[in-house]
Amino acid sequence: MKHTILSAKGLCKSFAHNGGQLHVLSHVDLDLYEGDFTVIMGASGSGKSTLLYALSGMDRATAGEILYNDRDLVKMKEKELAKLRYTDFGFIFQQMHLVSNLTLFENVAVPGYLNKNHSAKEVRQRSDELLEQMSVSHIKTHLPAQVSGGEQQRCAVARAVVNSPRLLFADEPTGALNRKNTTDVLNLLTELNHDGQSVLMVTHDMRAALRANRILYLEDGKIVGELTLPPYHPEEEKSRETQVNAWLTSLEW
Repeated sequence: MKHTILSAKGLCKSFAHNGGQLHVLSHVDLDLYEGDFTVIMGASGSGKSTLLYALSGMDRATAGEILYNDRDLVKMKEKELAKLRYTDFGFIFQQMHLVSNLTLFENVAVPGYLNKNHSAKEVRQRSDELLEQMSVSHIKTHLPAQVSGGEQQRCAVARAVVNSPRLLFADEPTGALNRKNTTDVLNLLTELNHDGQSVLMVTHDMRAALRANRILYLEDGKIVGELTLPPYHPEEEKSRETQVNAWLTSLEW
């Protein structure tokens, strides 16, 4: 039986719009499980990123609850949420958001120093190991502007997992990358997941979705479909793509 990491119940998110309320999320119920690679798909404007930001505590839900370690993120103070985000959660975005005047190594290490759960020596060692794993250790003294977009995103992946987060959130992490760099980043995320990292990713890219063992389909702020798959293996990608395509077609994607 899978262990639930995070659970949302009756989750709603609304925004003021033209004198009324725009309902982006509508009573979403969702459990995220340890070791899963979960992907959220849906048409543009369906609420995918809003759901990810609400679940991660980056944005406040309007109603409902988000339970993590028996605590409700919706009721937590901002200082508590901030601590949770750099100790228990990791984040990868479409735009890398690397600090421009820090080297790649420094960008990875700083969250580790802020965590304060490890010594500076341990943080440096883990940062070096991650940069090696992401194949960017040879440019670790470079500034972000001195390397390619793909290399920046690999650094961003390393930064996201330097504190060994229980849950890694990724919002369109390959959206700004070319095909080769997309494959490289997806391979890294898949490797991390096969090593036990729990991942929640928002994407519109079929290539990215194929890496999931669980795909949720969002429509008008509601989960209207779910597909469960075995762990990803490259030799099964064609049959996997056929299955996912058929499922998405049935949902009129």
